[in-house]
Amino acid sequence: MAKTNAGRFFEDYAVGDVLTHAVPRTVGAGERALYHALYPARHALYSSDMFAQACGLAASPLDDMIAFHTVFGKTVPDVSLNAVANLGYAEGRWLNPVWPGDTLTSQSEVIGVKQNSNGKTGVVYVRTTGRNQRGQDVLEYVRWVMVRKGNLDAPAPETVVPELAKVVPAGTLAVPDGLSFENYDFDLAGEPHRWGDYEIGEQIDHVDGVTIEEAEHMMATRLWQNTAKVHFDTSARPDGTRLIYGGHVISMARALSFNGLANAQMVVGLNAGAHANPCLSGDTVRAWSEVLDKADTAAPGVGAIRLRLVATKGGDPFQLRGADGKYLPDVLLDLDYWALMPM
Repeated sequence: MAKTNAGRFFEDYAVGDVLTHAVPRTVGAGERALYHALYPARHALYSSDMFAQACGLAASPLDDMIAFHTVFGKTVPDVSLNAVANLGYAEGRWLNPVWPGDTLTSQSEVIGVKQNSNGKTGVVYVRTTGRNQRGQDVLEYVRWVMVRKGNLDAPAPETVVPELAKVVPAGTLAVPDGLSFENYDFDLAGEPHRWGDYEIGEQIDHVDGVTIEEAEHMMATRLWQNTAKVHFDTSARPDGTRLIYGGHVISMARALSFNGLANAQMVVGLNAGAHANPCLSGDTVRAWSEVLDKADTAAPGVGAIRLRLVATKGGDPFQLRGADGKYLPDVLLDLDYWALMPM
């Protein structure tokens, strides 16, 4: 009996399967320091205990994307080790802050399968939940991924495509206990723009760019334990390139969005997301945002803002799709999310 793990192939998934992912991971200040070394992340709530305490929290939590990457990375050996590409996200919610010293685990349920017409690959839909050592859910999301078949003669399963909400309702967003922006310090945060200063339909060019380096990408995939073959092994792709982990692009774009959205402090909802085109080493990532919606919350001085975050590798800002309705070739990421901002 083989003791090594070749990973699951498309024919190995069935709707209703529950996958408990190894290995629990305790996260702390080291992850924060490495995250801020990999990305130009400067949002004040995740940078300063003093700032977080003035906003009603006990200390500065770990970045929301640290929680995402850690929970996501646990799932890779069971969900996307043999993936061709990660395709999209929906119904994501950050439910509790992750604090230094927390231990995170991940579990996924297969909620859909669909074999592609070429008979060589299929799409697997999973709902993933990340929990801390207290049994509290810290994050949940749905993602779908294209996975290779191991046995091309394996029969196609019955197609099940889940119905997913296009938007996480604002009323279901989780605001951390005690959070208040009534004493928010805009000078320390870096920009004066508050919730009321943004208009639905407004577009923001974040101006800056960062060139993706091979070494930094490899550090990130190791840090988050994302061992998908297309990120590690150049022989896993026909053109011999190493695909940059999509989460690396998400974090880079989120960090770049500080310039113009410095007060969009906490990501609390993930409505939709698509990795539109592959990102490779040497690409320069730029970002722009569009305000899609706004909502009140019950927390003092805290508003929710729905944003589209687009990462590109060139071209003019605010260009997303061509006349054929397809993403333009320079578009890397199209992410729709909710964030918390002072009113």
